[in-house]
Amino acid sequence: MDIRAERGPLEDLYLIDLEVREDPDREGGSFREVFHTEAFARAGLPPFKPIQWNISESTVGTLRGFHAEPWNKVVHVAAGRVFAAIADIRRESPTAGKAWVGELDRSRALFVGSGLANGFQALSERAVYAYLVDGHWAPDTIYPAVAWDDPDLAVAWPITDERLALSARDRANPTLRAHWGGA
Repeated sequence: MDIRAERGPLEDLYLIDLEVREDPDREGGSFREVFHTEAFARAGLPPFKPIQWNISESTVGTLRGFHAEPWNKVVHVAAGRVFAAIADIRRESPTAGKAWVGELDRSRALFVGSGLANGFQALSERAVYAYLVDGHWAPDTIYPAVAWDDPDLAVAWPITDERLALSARDRANPTLRAHWGGA
């Protein structure tokens, strides 16, 4: 199968277009290859050796993020649709303080470089957000995070009415300026 990738507007962000093959023998069935070492290399993506697979299931309006971990990840929506937002919160990066937003479904994945902050909001009744990572998550570690509604990032989240659901932890994330040690 073919994987096509292009550099995103942030340092270490790649947008990956996936070939979705509909199953002619079963209505509603399909197949897609999300990760393949050789296909990634052919598409010009950085070397990636995943060691953990994570899956987050959310209902419409649920917003998760912005979370930044010290590892690379390949993000894919296995079912449903999400509004994705990736922010560069790495102070020394050439794209520091910038954000990329877009809709993800089964036909697009992202390569999110180490230290980029990942956020998403479920747009469908049920969204399955899967990501391969090349580092292990540790439950007692505090990873960098910034506020979902940070005024400097200015992300226009699509659902802000009573359906918006945020964890207490995500409600308490600092602003980007506070994360960088400023006001």
